[in-house]
Amino acid sequence: MGTLGALPLYWLLMREGGRPAVLVAAVLIITVGVWAASVVASDLRLKDPQVVVIDEVAGMLVTMAPVATFSWRATLVGFLLFRLLDTWKPWPIRRFEALPAGYGIVMDDVAAGLVGAAAMFAGTVW
Repeated sequence: MGTLGALPLYWLLMREGGRPAVLVAAVLIITVGVWAASVVASDLRLKDPQVVVIDEVAGMLVTMAPVATFSWRATLVGFLLFRLLDTWKPWPIRRFEALPAGYGIVMDDVAAGLVGAAAMFAGTVW
């Protein structure tokens, strides 16, 4: 599960550079992820190969982007929230799967991450 694998990267980014580092890494991973997912999907001749997990890394980082300081509780909530959204794929998240090649593979997880980020932000306002 790529989401679980994203946690050590998130912790490192938060420790070394905070929220800006998480945002920069998310953008870079999304960019590389679209390309890499396209290549793997083409090579394997599959629409969404299960071996591609960079999309989950990107989505998890996007979910955690609004969190200003590291906490285990926020990390657990973000992890569970992203997994729920990525698995359930409520509207409009599921629509992103229809995008071509690597865009469809990665952007549905990024969309789930954006919904998760909004929820994480709303949870920190009170």
